[in-house]
Amino acid sequence: MPDSQARTTTYTHGHHETVLRSHRWRTAENSAAYLLPYIEPGTTLLDVGCGPGTITADLAERVSPAGRVTAVDTSAEVLAAAGQVARERGLDNVEFAVADVHRLDFADNTFDVVHAHQVLQHVADPVGALREMRRVCKPGGVVAARESDYHGFTWYPQLPALDEWMALYQQCARANGGEPDAGRRVLSWARAAGFTDITATAGTWCHADDAERAYWGGMWADRIVTSAMAGQALRDGYATEADLQRIADAWRGWSACPDGWFTVLHGEIVCRA
Repeated sequence: MPDSQARTTTYTHGHHETVLRSHRWRTAENSAAYLLPYIEPGTTLLDVGCGPGTITADLAERVSPAGRVTAVDTSAEVLAAAGQVARERGLDNVEFAVADVHRLDFADNTFDVVHAHQVLQHVADPVGALREMRRVCKPGGVVAARESDYHGFTWYPQLPALDEWMALYQQCARANGGEPDAGRRVLSWARAAGFTDITATAGTWCHADDAERAYWGGMWADRIVTSAMAGQALRDGYATEADLQRIADAWRGWSACPDGWFTVLHGEIVCRA
């Protein structure tokens, strides 16, 4: 087995409720708009790293009635939550399976579209993952990925504790084998994976009104003291409980500031198989 396949990663965020809270906010419109022109009724789609399934459900609605979505994730617990979302929305054209993007249990040339949102930044071998996504995509189909780029995030006010948060996340993610600045690298990864017909774009989330600040800042204030990342930071000596509490307080302060503004930069690729 090549070294690139032998390496493993740990999902930095984990699956604490504070993490899933942010994932459930995601929709096809706010997180996969670049992909939507390639989706139509009848499309067969593989959603890699589907999480709690809100994007998956939106995509399933768009490909119905004849199209089908297969959604995979490494966590059976998260897939159960995604299945509940599909049932609540009355969708019968989605199926779920536990899978590793490096070794997808599907035949060659199975899907019209293979999609991943915020996955490549967390895997051991993003180039190998894209090759595997290409393998299961039909000739002429689409392989698409969207990845955030942490060092491309911008915010105001410039609170020192949020700089600490950024440094801490970078440290944790890299220790886990991930690449937190994946957005700027997705084009190069796609080229390394052998794609030649690639459309590369960028997208953003912007949290700048009262509701968005409350959601984003409140989520991170909770996550920094309760998620898997918090446990890792304490266990590995990257931060103390006092450090994490200071960062949480800064997030709450940012949320309460009427001038507060935060943008999340994403790199996006659409690759023809």
